[in-house]
Amino acid sequence: MTILERDQDKNGLGQPAPAIAIASILLSMALIAVGNGLMFAYIPVRLGAEGFDPTWAGLIVTGLSAGGLAGCILTGPLVRRVGHARVFMVLSALIVLSNAAVGAGPHPLPWIAARALYGFAICGLFIVAQSWLNDVVANAIRGRVMAIFYVAYVAGLGVGYSTLALIDIRAADAPLIGIAFTALSILPVGLTRLAQPPAPQAASVALGRAWRISPVGVAGMLAVGGLSMTISGFAPIHATAKGYSQADVALLLSAMPVGTLILQIPLGWISDRTDRRFVLIAASALATAAGLFALGFDGGALVALLVIYVVWDGASESIYSLASAHAGDRAGKDDMVALSSSLLFAWSLSGFVVPGIVTGLSAIYGTQAFIYVAIVIAAAYCLFVLWRVVMVRPVPATETGSFAPMTAQAPLPVDLAFAPEGQRRREEL
Repeated sequence: MTILERDQDKNGLGQPAPAIAIASILLSMALIAVGNGLMFAYIPVRLGAEGFDPTWAGLIVTGLSAGGLAGCILTGPLVRRVGHARVFMVLSALIVLSNAAVGAGPHPLPWIAARALYGFAICGLFIVAQSWLNDVVANAIRGRVMAIFYVAYVAGLGVGYSTLALIDIRAADAPLIGIAFTALSILPVGLTRLAQPPAPQAASVALGRAWRISPVGVAGMLAVGGLSMTISGFAPIHATAKGYSQADVALLLSAMPVGTLILQIPLGWISDRTDRRFVLIAASALATAAGLFALGFDGGALVALLVIYVVWDGASESIYSLASAHAGDRAGKDDMVALSSSLLFAWSLSGFVVPGIVTGLSAIYGTQAFIYVAIVIAAAYCLFVLWRVVMVRPVPATETGSFAPMTAQAPLPVDLAFAPEGQRRREEL
């Protein structure tokens, strides 16, 4: 297939969406990921080099999470007001502004505000980009396109993380590079030939309804929201506090996304052929075991930590896509919109609350507190899913959907452009 065909039933025109136009969105998000990965690694290392208490870095992660929660709630109304393309460019500009504020110098309070602004913008960018892709890509290939989307972003993060080893940590190199990549990311979208999707409708959050549909799915989003922000957000803070070098922190962070790419595909393949809850138990048990190893080898040889953190991050991230797929298996077509928005809200809420708790515990018990919190979350979710397996029968294999790889570094494809009345709802939700 040389082109990605637009769904005939969306606009009645049957207009093709050229592959190069689809690639513009993928390229934009990959470019943003490079700058974002670098900034994510740079901030705790720079604060450590300047002698600030690690609690400040934790507060910055919490601020980022708070901004992300706001982005998940407010992006829809923004897109309804001015459209996808304008919101994409405005949010990119906010990331540039955030990076510029960080580049002004190591001032923790302004940095908290700057990273909250970044959290708002990056969450909104993901929702806009995924919504746009969902609107223009045909059902037959949507899963493959979204998989490429996630892989491109995770790969971009890895490149950004590794770039930390090449810069002068006390200069403004990292913010300037982040600004450059974010500015470059605007060009593909600004020049894209893709038509904008129709104005999205409001999506209500109904956690009670979502829980009745899939307790395992909702609990999974609550677990992985906290796990993802805890591991990815506090690993560089803790490594810096432990005395690992700038290059060591860069290597550790750049290796972690490898686990996401390696583990999700085989776990997803297995989950399509058995009760997904068994695979969720395995993934959360693996995350628990990896956390215990991270605790046991804490401060030890970097090679051992690399292997442990690759498995830890990959197992935790896999819970995200597996729980989302399981929730979709148990939902009817009329439940999809409320379920997707509710799962997104649960993920965002946990991603805000848990880092705040970790920051408070770190001030008392030290930066290793994040390891204990991650272990407790993964173990609790493992036991909960095990209990559900005992109490509730599985969904018949003939009624389950297909697994699609995702990363908890990005919001769920909640699809801002929920089909207006009379249009077909997405099968992939």
